[in-house]
Amino acid sequence: MLNLSQIKEKSRKRLTNLHPVVRSAATALIERCYKLNIPILITQGLRTIAEQDALYAQGRTKPGAIVTNARGGYSYHNYGLAVDFALLLPNGSSVSWDMRRDDNNNRIADWQEVVKEAKALGFEWGGDWTSFKDYPHFQITFGLTLTQLRAGASPSTSAVEAAYKIINRKEEDLKGDAIAVVKVNGVKIADGVLEKGITYVPVRIIAEALGAQVGYDSATRTVEITSTH
Repeated sequence: MLNLSQIKEKSRKRLTNLHPVVRSAATALIERCYKLNIPILITQGLRTIAEQDALYAQGRTKPGAIVTNARGGYSYHNYGLAVDFALLLPNGSSVSWDMRRDDNNNRIADWQEVVKEAKALGFEWGGDWTSFKDYPHFQITFGLTLTQLRAGASPSTSAVEAAYKIINRKEEDLKGDAIAVVKVNGVKIADGVLEKGITYVPVRIIAEALGAQVGYDSATRTVEITSTH
């Protein structure tokens, strides 16, 4: 079994060009999962526009299965705000995307334990999406839409500070949080965090589940939800 330093080294190159907040959160995720005896590997970090277009072509104009619906510029990976992961197997060189594995033998799927830790660090999980679920995918969007990012927007100082505050929370504080299942019309869309009677869940997940669109005005620091019905 690899030690923590060896495990982190395996992901180092894929973390290098991420937004500093996302890099910090991904590093913390590796560390927390290691404590749970669940070594993970970051398999994807920043993806260039050209790489995204090549991936989009797979299963369309190139051989292979379709793995994304996002063209270049239409993925948070293209802006260093997302990572993908896999479970690192005991041999230290192979990985698995088996969501049922329980290598730490605690009767909880390792994949779900990783997801729980990622959400506690402020990540959104692709497995909560209502369409084209992306189970290995985590992202921190800072409330920015892809349209805004394509136009050159960047995370506000306050959004960055808030994200760091979540990442740097002591693990002892997190133990007091309860997970609340959030459903829309009977369908689970996310795991919310219940704290002092208030349930916290990313606004984008709620809005999209209700068929609405979310926008963010960085100048006024305003999140706007627009109904499409």
